Amino acid sequence: MQEPLVLIPGMMSDSRGFLPQIVELSWETSVHVAPPLTGETIEEMGDAILARAPEQFALCGHGLGGMIAMDILARAPERVTRLALMDTNCQSELPKVAAAREERIVAARAGRLAEAMQDELRPEHIADGDQRDAIWQMMQDMALDLGAETFIRQSRAMQKRPDQQGVLRKSRTPTLVMCGEADTLFPVRRHEFLAHLMLKAKLEVVPGAGHLPALENPNAVSASLRNWLSWPISAGRGASSATWS
Repeated sequence: MQEPLVLIPGMMSDSRGFLPQIVELSWETSVHVAPPLTGETIEEMGDAILARAPEQFALCGHGLGGMIAMDILARAPERVTRLALMDTNCQSELPKVAAAREERIVAARAGRLAEAMQDELRPEHIADGDQRDAIWQMMQDMALDLGAETFIRQSRAMQKRPDQQGVLRKSRTPTLVMCGEADTLFPVRRHEFLAHLMLKAKLEVVPGAGHLPALENPNAVSASLRNWLSWPISAGRGASSATWS
């Protein structure tokens, strides 16, 4: 049995954001889903996840979840055996992006969460295809289930997130960097930059997918995560001597 796997969904997502991977990978390892629902900052959200996580674990985060995963790596590297970062960003938020996010926070606070989410995640952020409308609607449904207060907390955390480039440069944890080839929120070039920061990172671009590859091309993502979970790691602190193909 492999080490436990902790999945951190992205903004306004719950376990449904990783449902295909939960089904596929639960046969092989213990899967824990940790939506970032507690805390006002990236650090507080990471603390809440660490408090419930196994002693050592493989860690995969999407979007906001990836930002929290990087913070967990920074503050508890001895607990993370391997890392997967999916459609995310290692840099702090640009002022113009933070300002645009403020408008969505105001809308959510005024009872217009659906309107805010339609601007947060638009249909064109998902690759064109037969499943685009169904995936987009499911994301909207998840957001409405989680509610405006969660949206506001997560938005504030995104605005104030720390830059993690220094953390990644120092990391020796084997890392899978993954993104959809058509992701316009966090494009491929950002993931190339992210992967190049790290000594032990491998970049995989998921075909036929935009910002939500775990749902848009679930078979490819599950196969990549299964391979990542098979990378050998040495005993002891962290995963400093892993190899992969």
